[in-house]
Amino acid sequence: MDDVGEFNRGRWDELVAAGCEYTRPWWHLDSATAKTRVDPENQLDDLAGASVLCLAAGGGQQSVAFGLLGCDVTVLDASDAQLERDRAIAERYGLAPRLIRGDMRDLSMLADGSIDVVWQAHSINFVPDPHPVFAEVARVLRPGGRYRLQFTNPFIHGTWDRRSDGHYLLAGPYVDGEVVRTSPWHVDDGAGAVTTVEGPREFKHTLSTVLNGVTAVGLEIAGFWEDVEGDADAEAGSWPHFKRYGAPWLTVWSRRA
Repeated sequence: MDDVGEFNRGRWDELVAAGCEYTRPWWHLDSATAKTRVDPENQLDDLAGASVLCLAAGGGQQSVAFGLLGCDVTVLDASDAQLERDRAIAERYGLAPRLIRGDMRDLSMLADGSIDVVWQAHSINFVPDPHPVFAEVARVLRPGGRYRLQFTNPFIHGTWDRRSDGHYLLAGPYVDGEVVRTSPWHVDDGAGAVTTVEGPREFKHTLSTVLNGVTAVGLEIAGFWEDVEGDADAEAGSWPHFKRYGAPWLTVWSRRA
């Protein structure tokens, strides 16, 4: 793991301690709610017996959902604290995912063509170059295997730090690999306590880099979605208002030919 990986690993350990929403396990799931959590785009068929890699997706969320759907689950994450969340909730549900601390750019511990579904949480923007990740995903996927990738909309990456009255100013040039300098994260633990934590180092990745990078390794794009689940009537400058205008997250499903 390089300096960027080590730095971000430390930040995620701190985010776990602060109770960030992306580190809080999903405690109340059944098979029906689990399916909607990991496949809101309705791209997956019956998953019983499928081999699933939750890539850079620790925190006790997607791993338990796939486990409840009868999958053979592996979780790879850089943060020990995040993986501990997966271990704790797996014990609660009687599940046994394989937990690996590692770098998303190196899946050498997994055999070629051994995975049916790679589900990557919003994490590709924490590495400066996504191409090694795409190459490793393509290598471990079986023919016909699926890859779900969520990433930050490059047109507005960092814009949320410049919101005040509903006039959202673009942040930084549209350059691939640009370091996005965001404000510290103000983490709400879900119980009313807010902790200020230094955020992970983030990098802007353009649409051409992501989409061409995925197809260059032999994956076929199956669908593309934008997150616009905000509220245009919310207070100007608030996160719900911004989300309705900014579409901060983008999702791509692809398939290995």
